[in-house]
Amino acid sequence: MNNNRNQSKVTLWAGYILQGLISAMFLMGAFMNITKNPSAVKGAVDMGYNEGSLIFLGLTLFVAVLLYIWPKTSMIGAIMLTGWLGGAVATHVIKGDALGHVLAPVIFGFVVWLALWLRGFYFGKK
Repeated sequence: MNNNRNQSKVTLWAGYILQGLISAMFLMGAFMNITKNPSAVKGAVDMGYNEGSLIFLGLTLFVAVLLYIWPKTSMIGAIMLTGWLGGAVATHVIKGDALGHVLAPVIFGFVVWLALWLRGFYFGKK
């Protein structure tokens, strides 16, 4: 969505690059959960999650990323990823982790929305 605005190619491509990077990172996490990678299992168990929940969590993240990547559903995907990251913040707070661990998902959430904004998705405009 270009919104009839002269958007620079640099801004547009910066949005695509940010969206690609964040999507790749989330997809890697989803596949690690789905395949029950030993480091994913250890991390989930250390955070208090059941090992059996990894496949469900991985599939949920995978669907959210697919929705985020597809232009017509990227807003829904961004909302789902924001919810996912909110759960990560809550998990780190409950676990009593350091501030850096708590703020990392917040920063990722900001980048999720920044990428859409740079691509020309202006909220509330037609």
